Amino acid sequence: MPEDQSKDTSYKQRMQRKKAHIDSRIEEANIDKGIIVLLTGNGKGKSSSALGMVCRALGYDMKVAIVKFLKGVQDTGEDAFLAKQSNVQTVFMKTGFTWDTQDKEYDTAMAVETWTKAEKYLNDWLIDLVVLDELTYMISYKYLDEQQILTALNNRPKNQHVVITGRAASESLVDIADTVSEVKDIKHAFRENIKAQKGIDV
Repeated sequence: MPEDQSKDTSYKQRMQRKKAHIDSRIEEANIDKGIIVLLTGNGKGKSSSALGMVCRALGYDMKVAIVKFLKGVQDTGEDAFLAKQSNVQTVFMKTGFTWDTQDKEYDTAMAVETWTKAEKYLNDWLIDLVVLDELTYMISYKYLDEQQILTALNNRPKNQHVVITGRAASESLVDIADTVSEVKDIKHAFRENIKAQKGIDV
């Protein structure tokens, strides 16, 4: 058999084995339930990934609630866009970044107020997807009680999906999540003194 034909045959056999394996895994994955996706790590793109899932959900006419902790007063392109979407409800924590306020008592009070609204979404069977953006900081800074968060996540409607974002996710969040991705920081334009770009960073 000519060398090129042998390579083609070998490649085809490898792809057939791969397809058979993937098909069998797809068939085995027959559980239908709401899942928790945790996006953590120091790299850029965690919130952007969560908003990509929001777009997917909206494509299926699903109801979405977005709760933004930590960077609530920052104007972004996605906020301007999502404000026009009838199937999206958004709540913003009334502080900026914690280093802006420099007031732990105030930040804690605003975190608790925002979490109270998040809990209502996590109790609402009409909401298909809840995004808890930058929630990990609320735990690591001890603004919110982690056990209260875990209880709400465990008791949410069976088919409700949740996406949690933020750096340094706690072990308990990793344990409760169905899917966990860690975004790695390799390079960032900001370190080269390039300001946040409209449509890319904000």
